[in-house]
Amino acid sequence: MDKLITAILDGDSAMAVSKARQLNASGLSPEKIIIEGVEAAMSALDTKCTLEDFNLLEIMLAGRAVMEVTKLFWPSGAVKDSAKGTVVIAALEGDVHDLGKNILKMVLTGKGYNVVDCGKNCPLQKLADAAAAERPLAVGLSGLITTVIPVVRQVKGALAARGLDNVKVFAGGAALKQSTPGMLNVDFVAESAFDVLRFLSGLGKGIR
Repeated sequence: MDKLITAILDGDSAMAVSKARQLNASGLSPEKIIIEGVEAAMSALDTKCTLEDFNLLEIMLAGRAVMEVTKLFWPSGAVKDSAKGTVVIAALEGDVHDLGKNILKMVLTGKGYNVVDCGKNCPLQKLADAAAAERPLAVGLSGLITTVIPVVRQVKGALAARGLDNVKVFAGGAALKQSTPGMLNVDFVAESAFDVLRFLSGLGKGIR
């Protein structure tokens, strides 16, 4: 696992995919590889981003390696099963980091959810409008920096203003997962993409 983490942080996509294949062949589940390998590397990247101890090329190459490993297990072209419902996701305005959000998108898509991605640095109104159009099972918020917390706290109110009081809101990411649901005014705070899967499995099919 350490070799996988090192390959990701070195930005070596080919080596990272090779190590992930080896780990999977040895009997480790994709979930374990993502949580203990990819997300551990992401945590190191998150720390560098927060401390501004990085260069753009380093982050881009590491991010590419992360995405290639994730696609190994959850191809972005996976067939969607709309019966599972739609999830709207975003990194809210003020946060331009979207690596974690992109991984969540791949995992959810691979598991049969229809994912509507509002992107990074997303205005609250854009997110709420997307939710109003999609009538989703849930809305997911990814946050790397704590300055977006005040905006996160406004999401449920913005949804309620559009008649979406029953849409569940979950949050995750380096900054947000340090808080409680009450502090963020959300329904669930996830430690990983797989926490989100377990949360969603207990919900219905969205609002119609």
